Amino acid sequence: MSRLDAHLSRLYKFYGLLPTPPKDPFILFVWEALSVHAAPLKRDAALAQLKKIHALTPDAMWRLPHATLEPIVKAVGPYTEKRLENLRNGIDVFRRNRDLPYIIKGPLPAARRAIKPLPTLGEQGAQRMLLFAAGQVVLPIDSRVGRVGRRLGYGEGHKQFAKMARSVREALCRELPESIDAYRRAYVYLSHHGAMACTESVPHCSVCPLLKECPEGKKRVKDGDVYSET
Repeated sequence: MSRLDAHLSRLYKFYGLLPTPPKDPFILFVWEALSVHAAPLKRDAALAQLKKIHALTPDAMWRLPHATLEPIVKAVGPYTEKRLENLRNGIDVFRRNRDLPYIIKGPLPAARRAIKPLPTLGEQGAQRMLLFAAGQVVLPIDSRVGRVGRRLGYGEGHKQFAKMARSVREALCRELPESIDAYRRAYVYLSHHGAMACTESVPHCSVCPLLKECPEGKKRVKDGDVYSET
């Protein structure tokens, strides 16, 4: 068992089975569009409503009356108009490129070109699309995964996020088997841990299941620079 696999096993024991992002490309795009500046519970509630009214395909959402879609999107959080605009633009990309769900499962250069026109994704969102919807063996490094990885001693710190992310990705991937399931598991648990416990300013080091293996966590606990539940 690698050091990373031991970390992931502890996180699984601590958090239990975690949900993964959607594997359908269009639903994952909607999931991403609804995630920006939104609480996960509100995002998931909106997705459930859209699923209930059978609106989670490009054509179905295109036909959905604005009066029906707007309140669902508005309930997610702020920036309703921008979110609606991004959804409309994304729907248009999927409707114009009917082969997109198949292209992204092929060679990576063509897959990245097909994803690039989709709004809101950015580099990390594109990588999540490749990993979860396309089954490509890539590891997204968002701010949460990067933070957890660095604190555990993976990769090197850089002022430029892209350089830090590349360094952390290379270090983590050296300990991951070349399998979709392993990469998905690593992303889901490291990202969730970064959101729930290993936060940027007030990490919950004193209750962290990885504390014994985390150099920064042990230093923070020693210095009293942590958030405690007690």
